[in-house]
Amino acid sequence: MKRFEITPEEISVDDVVARLADPAIGAVATFVGVVRGETDGRAVEHLAYEAYPDMAEQTLRQIGDEAQERWPTIRAVAIVHRTGRLEIGEIAVVIALSAAHRPEVFDALRYTIERLKEITPIWKKEVWVGGATWRSEQNDVNPRQKQEGR
Repeated sequence: MKRFEITPEEISVDDVVARLADPAIGAVATFVGVVRGETDGRAVEHLAYEAYPDMAEQTLRQIGDEAQERWPTIRAVAIVHRTGRLEIGEIAVVIALSAAHRPEVFDALRYTIERLKEITPIWKKEVWVGGATWRSEQNDVNPRQKQEGR
């Protein structure tokens, strides 16, 4: 079972967590990203994600390695991101981290999702009533800076 995956299939949180199975762990933290129905004041109808699977999976693995280097107590990382058309409420990404104890998993989890948005070659098309736009995950790193023109 792959720990870093780009897939067109629906994502099961339980499946991603199961990829971390290890009797030495005592904590698993997850981030579940779902398609929201509004962006920048516009009602979203659906999203479409595209990626270069091999390159994106390599980048996800790199992010997992970075998290384990920064937080040595992290035992394993699994990241699964979906591609294709996703409806409102569907899961787009699941990140799971495991450790013997809980203190560092939350910081590592936040780092992992932010880093994914920063460097992973994944693009999303937001479709709303009367229009659509393509956005890379990198465009979403700091929406405040975008709005302020920085």
